[in-house]
Amino acid sequence: MSQSTIALNRQAGFEYFIEERFEAGIVLEGWEVKSLRAGRVNLKESYVLIKDAELWLFGAHISPLPTASTHIKPDPLRTRKLLLHKQQINRLIGQVERKGYTLVPTAMYWKNGRAKLEIALARGKQLHDKRASIKEREWERDKARILKGGR
Repeated sequence: MSQSTIALNRQAGFEYFIEERFEAGIVLEGWEVKSLRAGRVNLKESYVLIKDAELWLFGAHISPLPTASTHIKPDPLRTRKLLLHKQQINRLIGQVERKGYTLVPTAMYWKNGRAKLEIALARGKQLHDKRASIKEREWERDKARILKGGR
């Protein structure tokens, strides 16, 4: 199974407590696939919403290549449909509506020649939680430095 990362949303781990991850397919146009192959995608400000029992990706920026076709007008911030099984969608709807979770895209990658989006069921962090994350990250870095023999 070949799998290579196209883009990561590192901010998601800092902004949210990630509870569970799902793999979703994405409905793309031809020029978008070419841009993904060139790595021209940004997930930083993107989010997933549920409308009419379907999942939609908003705010993902896929930059068109300069060689894109002249007869189409590429829209880099186009809303893209996500593909999941009906049971998974129903479960996500329940979690988001009842328990107040959010759906956040965390990574985009190739799997067997198809672009996949990893979405996470997440809960928002408060400011003190973010401070704790920073403190823990710095401690891990210092610990590694001490064990390596630095300082």
